[in-house]
Amino acid sequence: MRAAGLPRDARLRRAADFAALRHVSGRLGGRCFSVRYRPNGLDHARLGLAISKRVSKRAVERNRIKRLLRESFRRARAQLPPVDLMVMAREQAAGLPGPELLAEIDGLWSRLCALKRQDGAGTIVR
Repeated sequence: MRAAGLPRDARLRRAADFAALRHVSGRLGGRCFSVRYRPNGLDHARLGLAISKRVSKRAVERNRIKRLLRESFRRARAQLPPVDLMVMAREQAAGLPGPELLAEIDGLWSRLCALKRQDGAGTIVR
């Protein structure tokens, strides 16, 4: 049986990819998460996570947030436009239960899909 994890090509791995998102990208934000996105020229979305110690000093808490984000992305990946995404957590994320965090990130994925629908050419409109 095949594992249900994220394949390598669905993750941002190079520092240059993260740097490009920091300099030239669109932004979406919520109470617990901030998302930066930019078209990647591929046929699928890729995810990068930036969960700093400022969010929580405890690695257990930061890892829980990362697991929830990866699972949410894995489920929504087919509907997302072909963009590179960098999700950054805010300090408020550490104290919230999983269902609330999932609801917020799912809302951000929906907003990103709505941006895709605004332009028929397939490019992301800000």
